[in-house]
Parts: sequence; structure tokens; C-alpha cells
Amino acid sequence: MTEQVDILEARPSAWQRLRDSHLWHSFVTDRVAQLSLLVFVAFALMALLAPLLAPFNPYDPAQIDILNSELPPSWEEGGDPAFWLGTDAQGRDLWSTILYGTRISLTIGLCAVALQAALGIVIGLLAGYFGGRIDSLLMRFADVQLSFSTMMVAIVVLAVFQATFGTELYQRLAMLMLILVIGIAEWPQYARTIRASVLAEKRKEYVDAARVIGLRPARIMFRHILPNTLSPILVISTVQVANAIISEASLSFLGLGMPVSQPSLGSLISSGFEYIFSGAWWITVIPGGVLIALVLVMNLLGDWLRDVLNPKLYKG
Repeated sequence: MTEQVDILEARPSAWQRLRDSHLWHSFVTDRVAQLSLLVFVAFALMALLAPLLAPFNPYDPAQIDILNSELPPSWEEGGDPAFWLGTDAQGRDLWSTILYGTRISLTIGLCAVALQAALGIVIGLLAGYFGGRIDSLLMRFADVQLSFSTMMVAIVVLAVFQATFGTELYQRLAMLMLILVIGIAEWPQYARTIRASVLAEKRKEYVDAARVIGLRPARIMFRHILPNTLSPILVISTVQVANAIISEASLSFLGLGMPVSQPSLGSLISSGFEYIFSGAWWITVIPGGVLIALVLVMNLLGDWLRDVLNPKLYKG
């Protein structure tokens, strides 16, 4: 009994294992990764705490005055200190609208990627584990899906839905529709990666041992094989969130995204584009800068994770 206690006490904690890992060592020595994570966390916190940080509620018509429309930032001539980033064409405080818009963009990006991952992981596990006709059928379906661009599929589906059911219903379901369309259009990225990992893992001894003791295929796939394929999933997810945010912004710019009453970053950029040549540059430029910064830090984090989790690049 004493020996078991000594062994348990000698076993390093999860925090100690993390600090001794190559992942942690790479992070503390990579200033770009640290800065990128810090900026992303700041964006996420600002979006999460938008109701507390925003001085105005851009969704409340009682707090919007059309007479305040197109006010420049407070540091320019004619600016109002109450609106330090200026106002948009509807008279909404741009800082408040950016906070709420970032929240919508991040929500759509994260939920769409969660849907992509769920579909792609299940399909990739089934294709890689069972092989044969199931593998051929699922992968041919993935090839067909990859032959169409995400934007093309999204534009067709959203335009048909809006024309069929009307603009009013579409505006109420805009966020759900964007999540579904972007999520369903991108699942092959996960499926092909997971399938390749499963093909390598299923030949290993621990999978044979699980089969010998009579475990069901579903348990083997999700409890034993899937945890060993998480590294590529993390890398893909980081990049795919950025891609989903860009897709949502592009669709909003084309008028197929979030309505004007619930603006995302893409909707803000779109709504201010027609005013940029009249001098109201801040309506488009400032949200555009926020979108670029958000996507950039996520891509930098994805590149760092890819390098760290690639065993061929690790010389430790």
C-alpha cells in the first residue's frame, strides 16, 4: 500500500506534464504564437462581454439616433467624444456595433467548424475503419463535395432559400442558415484527414487487442482511435474557424449574410462600402481592420500548431 502511494505521489500532475512537453516549450519561446493567442483571447473576451463593454446597444432602436449618422471618430474634426470610433449610416456607435458584430462572427465561425468537425470525424472514422465499399462510397461523395467551392454552394443555397421563403424569414434564420451552409460545405477537409489517420492507427497493436477482447467497432473508433488523431483535428479547426469567418463576411458583403439589424463584421463592411468614397471611411475600414486582425492571428496560431504537432519537424 505504501509503495502504491509513493508511486502516485511520484507521478507528475497534468500541469507538470504540460510544462515538460514540447508544445509548452515551443509556445514560451515563440513570441508570435504568444502574441497571436493574446490577441485572440482579447477578441473572444470582448465579444463575450459585449453587453458589458459596449456603451450602447446597437440592437435597441431607442438608443439609436439617425441624426448621429456618419459621425467621424472622436480624434477627427467633427467627432463626438461619446462615439470614439464614430458612427455608421444608421447612427449606431461603431465601437458597440463592432463588439456585437465580432460576437456574431465568432459564433458563426465556431459553430460552423463544430458542425464540420462532427460530420467529418464520423464519416472519416467510418471510411477509414471499415474500408472497402463504405470507404469508396464516402470518399467519392467527399470528392464530389470538394469539386464545388464553399462560396458557390453557399450563394446558391442562401439565394434560393431567400427567394423561396422570403426575406423576412431568412433574416430571422440567417445565423442558423450560415452555420448549416458553411458547416456542411467544408466537412470533407476533416473526413479525408481523419480517414488517413485511421488507416495508420487501425493496424496498430492496441486496436487488435481491443478487437480480441470483444469491444464493439463504435467503441474502438471513438474511445481508442479518435484520441490518437486529435493533433491534425486541432490544426484544421484553427484554420477552418478563420475560413468560416471569412466565408460569413464574404456572404454578408454580398447581401446573403446577417441582416442590417444584427450586423456581423461582414455586414458592417458591406453597409459602409457605399459611403467610403463620400468620406465616411471609418464605417468600412475599422471593421475591416478588426476582421483582418482576427483572421490573421487565427491563421498564425494554426501555422504554429501545425509546426509543433508535426513529428517530422520535432528534433527534441
